[in-house]
Amino acid sequence: MPSRTPSSPRVAVLADSDTRWKWGALTAYRIQPDIRLDGYLLRGRATPTVRQLDEVGARADALREIRGVDFVRSIDRTRYDVVVLACVGGAVQAMLHGLAHAWSTGAAAGGRRPVVVTGYVGVVYEKLADGLLLRHGADVVLANSRHDADRFRAVYRGVGADGDSVVECALPFLGGAPYQGGNDPCTVVFAAQPSVPESRADRMYLLRRAVEHARKHPDREVLIKLRSKPGEHTTHIEELPYQKLATKIPGGLPANCRAVYGNMGEVLDRTDLLVTVSSTAALESLHRGIPTAVLTDLGVRETLGNHHFLGSGCLASWDELDAGHRPDPDPDWLARQGVAAEGDYERAFDAARDRVTALREAPALPPLTPYYTPRTAPGYLPGILARHGLDPQGEPLPGHADAPEETGGLRRIARETVREAARGAYRHGVQRVAPAIRRWGQL
Repeated sequence: MPSRTPSSPRVAVLADSDTRWKWGALTAYRIQPDIRLDGYLLRGRATPTVRQLDEVGARADALREIRGVDFVRSIDRTRYDVVVLACVGGAVQAMLHGLAHAWSTGAAAGGRRPVVVTGYVGVVYEKLADGLLLRHGADVVLANSRHDADRFRAVYRGVGADGDSVVECALPFLGGAPYQGGNDPCTVVFAAQPSVPESRADRMYLLRRAVEHARKHPDREVLIKLRSKPGEHTTHIEELPYQKLATKIPGGLPANCRAVYGNMGEVLDRTDLLVTVSSTAALESLHRGIPTAVLTDLGVRETLGNHHFLGSGCLASWDELDAGHRPDPDPDWLARQGVAAEGDYERAFDAARDRVTALREAPALPPLTPYYTPRTAPGYLPGILARHGLDPQGEPLPGHADAPEETGGLRRIARETVREAARGAYRHGVQRVAPAIRRWGQL
């Protein structure tokens, strides 16, 4: 971790899942390495566990779990230099309104305020307009590639909103040693995703094909890289964990095929072929020069996200991979996606660093002004804010502001026990009850 000095900028990162914590914390360090980083984990269904945080590997000087209303109340104008909102779009919008209200009223009003930064954790292949407009209002909206920056500005222009906040950079977790080849044994990694594909049949198909690849190539090691253990949640809900589906494979997994957890970068250190449907891991792999295949077996469809890789040269099927095919990525496509590792990656954050520095050094910043307001979106915005305990003006709703924060001792332990029980019930409903109800509805 970079050394700290009394003058080190103070940065707060609010995240609502393990992957968004990874993006938020690493983005903060990419923008300015010598920071004091305080992490806040937004309490919800995807709040990461200790194991997930350890696997991500992004460190903070302090880390705590918090409600959205308490985050808004605790981030006064003078406490931090930069606030990074690494959350789903609705949470970002709620925090923007909550912070705007908090910084414009009471004793904290007036004077300097932190620079507010937000963005996306990976490939943006769905809900482009929805997600972007929910992030509008931040001082800086980071785009992970030239391709995304062009799309983001077009969306903001299309609704008459200011697009100057969009700044091109890259995914902060790219890097690692360039691929040299020659691992022994040759290692094929299937990067699984929690929600893509969705159906049991499709997920069983992909798992079966990975197992068959291992059986056809006993000289290779096939690793099924999993995001979470059963019961844990990530950015997306996983109703059908591959761990459970693996128990249905006739004869079980062969000796050269196994499930693995851990930091993706460490797994890529020993990877000779990365296979996925549409995981952001494909960009990490391509950045290192590792042969990378984006599967077409289930079609090239927007619901799968693999349409994002059109023109990449990486689209392939398991049949082709079984026969020895190795995709050859298109250099122009890589460059537009911000994953060309030809020495330009470290410069990818210069524009974001310069923008944040200029805003920090400005005499004063204007109020946060999201595109969505009670006037522009009266049927949409109030519900988003209410989910995070805020009224349409960004003020805590009655009953939320007065709820005591957890302090310590037995009370905290008791609440953690109740919370874990509630999460367990929720996960049971998502993974068992909801799929059963959908099956009944199809009868």
